[in-house]
Amino acid sequence: MGEKRTFGQVFKEKRMALGMTLREFCEKHELDPGNISKLERDRVKPPKEEKLKEYAKYLELEKGSDAWYEFFDLAVAATGQLPKELLEKDLVEKLPILLRTLRGNKLTEEQMEDFIKYLKENI
Repeated sequence: MGEKRTFGQVFKEKRMALGMTLREFCEKHELDPGNISKLERDRVKPPKEEKLKEYAKYLELEKGSDAWYEFFDLAVAATGQLPKELLEKDLVEKLPILLRTLRGNKLTEEQMEDFIKYLKENI
């Protein structure tokens, strides 16, 4: 299995893909290089959603793209929480099934079918 990607790694990858050094990126967007450096090295937790949206814009992430969702999902995960849209869809009550599966506990065929049906209908 590959190494786990972090919010900071993705932030840095996206910045570098723009061909910008940390200083260039920060100067262009009037950001503090020290703070962005800490973010990229995962020394601080990602900021709140509004600031993340600003960063996503600076990183030229297209809203709704896989890169956009990865950026925001990793930011939320770094805070130890679930994305709010998942909580709003009552997925929380289905999480035990997912967690058991991830831990290697077998589900019955019926449980798996129910879970897949739920995901298709609600997400």
